[in-house]
Amino acid sequence: MLLEECRADIALRLPDWDGILAPAPPHARADLALSWPLAAAKKLKKNPIEIAEESARAFEGAALFERAEPVRPGYLNLHLALEPLWRNLSDVVASVESYGRLQPPPREKILLEFVSANPSGPLHAASGRAAALGDSLAKIMAHLGYRVSTECYLNDAGRQVELLGESLRARHRQSLGEAAEIPEGGYQGAYLADLAQSLGPEAKDWSAQRFSRFGVEHFIAEHQRDMDLFAVKFDGWFKETSLHERESWKAVLEKLRARGKVFEKDGAVWLASSEGASDETATGDAADDKDRVLVKNDGRPTYFLMDIAYHQDKMDRGMTQLIDILGADHHGYVPRMKVAMAELGYPPESFRALVHQMVHLYRGQQLIRMSKRAGEMVLLKELLDEVGRDACRFFFAMRTPNSTLKFDIELAQKKSQENPVFYVQYVHARICSIFREAEKSSLSFGGLPSVEELKRQPQLGSREERDLLVKLAWFPEILKLCVKELSPHHLASYLLELAGLFHPFYEKCRVVDASAPDVSRARLGLCLGVRLVIEKGLSLLGVSAPQQM
Repeated sequence: MLLEECRADIALRLPDWDGILAPAPPHARADLALSWPLAAAKKLKKNPIEIAEESARAFEGAALFERAEPVRPGYLNLHLALEPLWRNLSDVVASVESYGRLQPPPREKILLEFVSANPSGPLHAASGRAAALGDSLAKIMAHLGYRVSTECYLNDAGRQVELLGESLRARHRQSLGEAAEIPEGGYQGAYLADLAQSLGPEAKDWSAQRFSRFGVEHFIAEHQRDMDLFAVKFDGWFKETSLHERESWKAVLEKLRARGKVFEKDGAVWLASSEGASDETATGDAADDKDRVLVKNDGRPTYFLMDIAYHQDKMDRGMTQLIDILGADHHGYVPRMKVAMAELGYPPESFRALVHQMVHLYRGQQLIRMSKRAGEMVLLKELLDEVGRDACRFFFAMRTPNSTLKFDIELAQKKSQENPVFYVQYVHARICSIFREAEKSSLSFGGLPSVEELKRQPQLGSREERDLLVKLAWFPEILKLCVKELSPHHLASYLLELAGLFHPFYEKCRVVDASAPDVSRARLGLCLGVRLVIEKGLSLLGVSAPQQM
C-alpha cells in the first residue's frame, strides 16, 4: 500500500519522526503533510522551520516523492511522484477486493455482538444504529483480513420475559372483553394488543409462561425479519436460555469464587467489582462504582452473571477478542464486565465495548419522541419503509457513535445532492454513464497506460487528477482507522470527500475525447478507480451503488 511505503521511506530519512502522516490542507496544494517539526522543536532544541528545512533536504533523490517543501512556522509538505500514484491506482483497478488487505493477516479472532436485547417487542429505529455500526464494522474488518464473526444475544429468560407473558395475557383477556390490568413494570405498547388480538379465544387457558414463550418466539422472528430487511446477517443468534439449560453460570461462578472476588451478603452472592481486578493492570480501567449481585437471594442468577457466562462461552469457542456494541444506557455495564473478564483470566485487550449514543428522529424541525414501554416509538421497519435501506444505513454511519445522532427523515427522502447518500451514489452512477458514453464513441479503457506514456501527455497531471489519485491512496488508512476507533463514520466521511473531489475533476478534465484516445484511456482508468472504491466503500456500509439514477 502506497502510504505504508511512504511511512517506511520517511522513517528511514527522518529517524526522529513521530510516525504521524496526514493529508495536506487544501490551501497547501501538496499531497501529504508532516507537523512533526513543530512537535520536535523542544526535544531537538531547534527552531521548527529549521528542522523542516533540514528534513526537506533528506528527501533529495527520493523515488516516492517529487519534492519536500518546508513551510512556516514548521511544517513539511510532501509531493508524491507520479509513478507511485499510478501504481497505486493500478492496484485498485487490478483487485479492489484485496486493496488495503493487511499483510500478514491479523491473528485475532473477533466476535462482534450487537442489537442484543430482550425480545419483548419490535425493534425500534434506534436499534438500526447498533445494527449499522456492527454490520459495517464486521464488513470492514473482514475486508482488511480479520477473522470476524457476528452474533446477537437474546435475553429470552428472566423477569422481563415473565412480564412480557403477563402483559400479553392481560391484553388477550382485554381482547375478549374481560377486565385485566397490565402488571406493574409491564409492557404497555399497542403492538401487544395487536398480537393478543391475533391469538383468538383458544388462548384463553394459556398460562403466563406459555404467553411468554409465544411472545418471545414471535418477536425473535420479527427481529430476524427486520435484520434481513436491513441487510444485516448474523453468523449466530444466541439464546440466554441455552446457558440456563447447561447451567453454564455455575462453573463461571466457581471460577470467580476461586479468585477470591465473590462474597455473600443479605442472602445473595456478590462480585467485589468495586475493588477492581485482582491484578490491577488487568482491566486497564477504573473499577466498577459498586459491587454487583451475581446470584439473588432466591438462588436465581442475575442478568450480569448470565452475561459473564455468555462471554466465557464466547472465549470457549476460540475467540481472542470480544467487541460489544451497547446502547446509550449501558455505560455502567462496561467497567463491571472489564473486571469480570479480568477475573476470568483474560487480558484487557480481549474485551472492548462501544457505547453508542441516542438517535433523535426529526421530520423537518419536529422531533419525533420515542418510548418503548409506552409504545410511542418509531419502528425500524417503519423508518425503512419511509426512507429506504440505503439512506438508513448511510445516515446511521455518518456520525461517530460517541455523539447523539440527529436523523432528518425529510433529508433522507430527498432525491437530490443535498442528501449525502444520494450525493455519493450519484458520482458512482455518473462514472457508469461516462463508460457508456465512451463505448458509444468507440473508446475503451483497456488497461492503465505506463508512466512513460503518461509523461508524454501534457494534458494529464492536473491538480484535480492528482487530488483523486492521492485520495484513493488513503482508502486503506481510513479502513484501519475505522477498526481502531470502532467507528465506520470515517468511511462515510471519506466517501463524501472522494465524491466531492470528483465533481471538479469532471468539470475541468474531459474524459471522453475521441481526438485524444491516450488521454481518455488514462482518465477512464482514474474514473474506474474512483468508481470501484466508491462501490466497495458503500458495500462496506451496507449501501448499494446504482449504475443509473
